[in-house]
Amino acid sequence: MAQEISPELQNQMVQFQQVQQQLQIHAAQRVQYEAKLREIDVTLEELKNAKEDATIFKSIGTLLVEADDREAIAKELEEHKETLNIRLEGLKKQEKSLQDRFQELQKAISEAITRSG
Repeated sequence: MAQEISPELQNQMVQFQQVQQQLQIHAAQRVQYEAKLREIDVTLEELKNAKEDATIFKSIGTLLVEADDREAIAKELEEHKETLNIRLEGLKKQEKSLQDRFQELQKAISEAITRSG
């Protein structure tokens, strides 16, 4: 006959699933931020290596608009890169906290199952 799961264990299992979902969401966001950072690095490198008389375009929504001020574009990209780095670091800290909570819950659930089994 199957044993009933205690309300405490049920709660821990629900929390475990929620933390697991949050970890997946954070991982996806981290991958997106890292991809954007790589894209900015490539763009900055291309901007640096472009000839002085090369026409530079800036993306505004779905439009490409000719841009005259290379320095302003480079500065804007650097600022965006800095903002993404700050967000990425915050995300990594949250991810670490979630990872710790995930492991705590995993251990607690495992111990509860072992005790009742």
